[in-house]
Amino acid sequence: MPARHPPSREGCTIHACFHCLTDQFWAQAFDGLTVGAIYALIALGYTLVYGVLRLINFAHSEVFMVGVFASLFAAHALGIHTGDPAKTGFALVFAIVVMMLAAMAASGLTAVVMERVAYRPLRRRKSPRLAALITAIGISLFLQEIFALRYGRDLLPFPRVMEKHQVVNFHGADIRTDKLLILVSALILMVALERFVAKSRLGRGIRATAQSPETAALMGVNIERVVVLTFLLGGLLAGAAGALHGLFYEGAQFNIGFVPGIAAFTAAVLGGIGNIRGALLGGLVLGLVENFGGVLFGGQWHAVFAFVILVVVLLFRPTGLMGESLGSSRA
Repeated sequence: MPARHPPSREGCTIHACFHCLTDQFWAQAFDGLTVGAIYALIALGYTLVYGVLRLINFAHSEVFMVGVFASLFAAHALGIHTGDPAKTGFALVFAIVVMMLAAMAASGLTAVVMERVAYRPLRRRKSPRLAALITAIGISLFLQEIFALRYGRDLLPFPRVMEKHQVVNFHGADIRTDKLLILVSALILMVALERFVAKSRLGRGIRATAQSPETAALMGVNIERVVVLTFLLGGLLAGAAGALHGLFYEGAQFNIGFVPGIAAFTAAVLGGIGNIRGALLGGLVLGLVENFGGVLFGGQWHAVFAFVILVVVLLFRPTGLMGESLGSSRA
């Protein structure tokens, strides 16, 4: 993952940490919500798969990584390269749409192939869940090394597709066009998913399978189709997160999914894994905690908070903040 610019603590002492936080509150809050929106999109993949299969798909972070690379390749296919002037007007909208669609298609296809090749044979053999977990870790390492061999281990620069203009300054918060794009896009996608699962026939099949696969099968639900749809939806959202991540951080790397993947899994657990709205809440809360913690303790601790929150939640509230499973969610 590209290095983030840690919050400035110049002139801050231990006794002045909270004063620094007060000064930077709105700036860090808006940045935290921006990063948290990306976490939430990735977390939905963990939530959907766990809700239906009770499987933690640790290879989902590499589905996100595929989306980052696919959006980069789409930009190159459109003739947008590092150092080129940023796009404006219709050309900008067209470029963003193409990059988003390419990333979503690539990640969705990766997730479906992953399910068909790796997880489905395990389900048919009724293998223990530990076997699926080990398989997920193996797929994750396999995809990382494939991309490392093909594209190297160094950070690949991402072209600046859009100018990051300041729209407004709200109490020191630099509200830029790219941050607004991430927040609006993530909100639209998450609301669309929640409505799809709550209202559509396929969504009802997902909820029925999550609640009781045996009963759903007796009622005529095609379980295999539901599983494929679940992986596809999670992959599509991870791909969208990958494109937004590339536009925001402007970098792609073979292991770029590791830290966001851990953070997104933490967000899913924090909100209540198996809960769609919980994934949204968990992602936003985690983004805020990371940024505020970076101000208080220093930017070098930024990535530690996801692990700390994960341990605390598992110890004291393993069902998460919302706790409701996908199978019992109501419209």
